[in-house]
Amino acid sequence: MFSQRNMSTNSTIDHCKAPTNVTYQILSWVMAGEFVLGLPLNLSVLYIFIFRFKFWKNKSVFLFNIVVADFLLVACLPAKVYHYYHGQRRSPNKVLCKTMLFMLFLNRGASIAFLITLSLDRYFNVVHLGRRNFVKVLKKSPQISIIIWLLLLPLTIPTMVNTFECCNSHGRKVETFSHDVTDTFREVVYFTQIIIPFIILIYCTVRIVHRLRRKTVGEKTKLRRAVCVVMSVVVVFSICFLPSTIARAVLLGVRLKEMQTTEDVVVQVYDSLMVLSYIDCLLDPLVYCFCHSGFKDAYISVFCPSCIQKKLKNTDFGLGTTTTTTLTHSGGRKISMPILET
Repeated sequence: MFSQRNMSTNSTIDHCKAPTNVTYQILSWVMAGEFVLGLPLNLSVLYIFIFRFKFWKNKSVFLFNIVVADFLLVACLPAKVYHYYHGQRRSPNKVLCKTMLFMLFLNRGASIAFLITLSLDRYFNVVHLGRRNFVKVLKKSPQISIIIWLLLLPLTIPTMVNTFECCNSHGRKVETFSHDVTDTFREVVYFTQIIIPFIILIYCTVRIVHRLRRKTVGEKTKLRRAVCVVMSVVVVFSICFLPSTIARAVLLGVRLKEMQTTEDVVVQVYDSLMVLSYIDCLLDPLVYCFCHSGFKDAYISVFCPSCIQKKLKNTDFGLGTTTTTTLTHSGGRKISMPILET
């Protein structure tokens, strides 16, 4: 036990070195595939949003910010591929390491923030129909998006500590009080960025589904499409962010208990799930199609052959700006539900 503790507290050990080179070489090829697919996809999406869809006129500023966040992620992948392929979990260069951590977790925070904002917009449009939707008011102003990015900075800066990605601070060495507080704060920020938004997302989704099922809807297909919109956000969130968060909690527990053999296995699981989380840059364009049919039509018109454009445009991924007509309980008066307006 004493020797094991000495090994875990020895600061000369490089805990960021890959425990198994084969695993990380495989992960590097997976990330290379994500980059090869993600770069042209996100470049094409950026082109559509700016030059064809004109997001500022279609009230899709929040969607555009998700595109920007995804592009930041894709730009970081080549460096991650290089280090994983050479058996390093992070760059040995401190400046590059901190820059990578900042970019990756800024993308993570921005994607979560804007996805949750979209879900809240859906929630107020459906559950509190007729009331003033503060999210709809906010999203009309580009300045709000800038404020969200600025608010993410103090939450992202703690992840720039070079020990964060390798998760080797707590339990690794005798810490001073200030160092322990810094590490604890860093971990709290990391987990609250995932757990609190996920609770909000689940609550909004359950309320939306329940509300839509109680409504008297003219067309059941529109009901299914509306539910599909909010569920798509849940699926993206659950695949890209939640698994790696659970794995990190397990990894912290294993390291605090100084189980070195188990740790080598859990580390590989955690890093594999982090690589899986990077596919949000590939899944988010599906959310755009669900949220706004105008984006889908613009993308198909530019990048799809004319022979299949008509067929794809007739395939509804979402309702776009179409409204669903429902009946109120007082007098049967018809009102429109802009469920999918973005």
